[in-house]
Amino acid sequence: MEVTLPTFNSVFSIDCVIFGFEAGELKILLIERNQEPFKDWLALPGYIVEQDESIDDAAERILYELTGLRDLHMQQFHTFGEVNRHPQGRVITVAYYALIRINGQKELRPVTQYARKAFWHPVNELPKLAFDHTEIFETGFNKIRRRLNYQPIAFELLPEKFTLTQLQSLYEAVLNKKLDKRNFRKKMLSYGFLKELDEKQKGVSYRAAKLYKFDRRKYAKIFNNELNLDKVS
Repeated sequence: MEVTLPTFNSVFSIDCVIFGFEAGELKILLIERNQEPFKDWLALPGYIVEQDESIDDAAERILYELTGLRDLHMQQFHTFGEVNRHPQGRVITVAYYALIRINGQKELRPVTQYARKAFWHPVNELPKLAFDHTEIFETGFNKIRRRLNYQPIAFELLPEKFTLTQLQSLYEAVLNKKLDKRNFRKKMLSYGFLKELDEKQKGVSYRAAKLYKFDRRKYAKIFNNELNLDKVS
């Protein structure tokens, strides 16, 4: 017997939680909305999925239209479906996140009138966002905090060549706690996936530090345990 499906008046949207790291600060990509509802509010890059496109295709299109960024590796991490989350009706949003290197990215520039501008904002100074975007951000932030203990995601945010101080600053920014410098460095170097380079920082007014690279192949061969930093606080 053929089953007749009920008809719902629901709309799907995409919201993107894009993290970057710059000058010792963890940052989140925001837009300034130029359309009601919540006109002039800050928000995560997000918009409505078209009827003829897939969810993944919509995520790429929406991020590009609102920020000018293309070809990011984004992953779905949660679906938000509270009935009253949007003032204009039932909107179910699929949230994506990505971690990128801010250095080397082209200038942020929306290609639609829906967003007045796009910019990087420090995570620790985040204002109240439009809709339920604060909740979406917090869910994404908690996701990368958990992943930091068992996957090498920190190196997606750092420059290709980095100092141990930069690496520690990133971990402290994500975990929101201070880590013991000596123990942190000893633990990270003991894993064997950091390659010490015959180079030092350039263009700094203080004593230049050694530079390192993340050896992804060595990581894949030797590392299957969690990056548990609880004991280096």
